Amino acid sequence: MTEIPKDEERPVILGEYIIEHKATVRQTARQFGISKSTVHKDVSERLKKVKPSLYKEVKVILDINKQERHIRGGEATKRKYEMAAMK
Repeated sequence: MTEIPKDEERPVILGEYIIEHKATVRQTARQFGISKSTVHKDVSERLKKVKPSLYKEVKVILDINKQERHIRGGEATKRKYEMAAMK
């Protein structure tokens, strides 16, 4: 887990992480040891005020993640039942 400041730097750090790793809000929250709500608020509200150009890049990735989340959920469910069948 990476230590992260709680001021205006945090939204920028989170935004850069999301872009660099094409990460989801959940993955970002796990990496930094903060809640999904905090990540979402930082990158969707605070980042827009602090660094609008970065916000636009992050928004593209978050929109893609949102469109694909039903696919990831279905894959996770499939793995769950495959693992249960092996027992």
